[in-house]
Amino acid sequence: MLEGLRCSLRLALALGPRRRQPAPRSRCAGAWSRRRLSRPAARCVRPQLSAAPRPRGLPMASPTRAAAAFARQDCSNGCSPECTGAAGSKETVGTFKLFEGLKAFRGVDNKIRLFRPNLNMDRMYRSAVRATLPVFDKEELLECIQQLVKLDQEWVPYSTTASLYIRPTFIGTEPSLGVKKPTKALLFVILSPVGPYFSSGTFKPVSLWANPKYVRAWKGGTGDCKMGGNYGSSLFAQCEAVENSCQQVLWLYGEDNQITEVGTMNLFLYWINEDGEEELATPPLDGIILPGVTRQSILDLARKWGEFKVSERYLTMGDLTTALEGNRVREMFGSGTACVVCPVSDILYKGETVHIPTMENGPKLASRILEKLTDIQYGREESNWTIIVS
Repeated sequence: MLEGLRCSLRLALALGPRRRQPAPRSRCAGAWSRRRLSRPAARCVRPQLSAAPRPRGLPMASPTRAAAAFARQDCSNGCSPECTGAAGSKETVGTFKLFEGLKAFRGVDNKIRLFRPNLNMDRMYRSAVRATLPVFDKEELLECIQQLVKLDQEWVPYSTTASLYIRPTFIGTEPSLGVKKPTKALLFVILSPVGPYFSSGTFKPVSLWANPKYVRAWKGGTGDCKMGGNYGSSLFAQCEAVENSCQQVLWLYGEDNQITEVGTMNLFLYWINEDGEEELATPPLDGIILPGVTRQSILDLARKWGEFKVSERYLTMGDLTTALEGNRVREMFGSGTACVVCPVSDILYKGETVHIPTMENGPKLASRILEKLTDIQYGREESNWTIIVS
């Protein structure tokens, strides 16, 4: 189980980490330029255990590091005689069509941290079961990722506005044409330095396009799994949103146009609810919502603060427009690994622009949450939500 990945990591560790020339820092808090950060640090290639130096012009990991990131096994390669079971394989094997997304942060103390990575491992495991891919040891995968980040620690930006994006990917590699449960799978991990989500360094709101003619997910489907198919089927709607001068799609569901989530984010509404209560609300995890790590962290923080009602509840476009008419909406914002927190200013719905007064209200809560989470991620505040890698 995970033997190929472990062997590659052991070899890379024996060779030792390589230092690279840091990329030029921009004037904004030492963040790297977005163009420089747009290429991945590792390519999806078969492992080559060569210690030859990489060309300076290509911002990617050395072959030995790439070897640590990629491992290929199948069920007949010393893992188990066959993959069987109604859902995911009941064997815990080393064969990892789904993906995850988390980040490594270089803190103000120069220590490298992962933010709640166990939640990513849990979600990837659930997605593997739903996709009938072989299950795996979550703790061991996390340990392999930590070792990989330690090897490639010089790729973690020396900045408190940038980070190293980590993309564990798990795909079936069945050598046949047909629709069936895979008996072979490939696990690889891509590392890519990324700059600040807001290129200008400011807290800019986004506009959303809401049209019920497209549906992202449905009950009984895979909307709560981190699967490529969920994103591939969303691209056409995203293109239409851009054509309508909106940055993201707000996905609606059902005859009552329930608010679910945004293209790459979970969604929160901070308002005075129907009962006159100050409330932070987000749609519930009913099978069509992705259980985001940042989403859970915001709920945990807000409940700990205990200053207002915190709810996982259904919200409709009718609820939102009625609250706006009554001047009861304070803020709306999205959350996710990429942006952490992103304010929403407008929603294009039924041909009309619905304005959300998020920025007019600070946004006090969204800014507070962003500051709290980034303080933890970059080590300005100690927390058991982080794991120190190096």
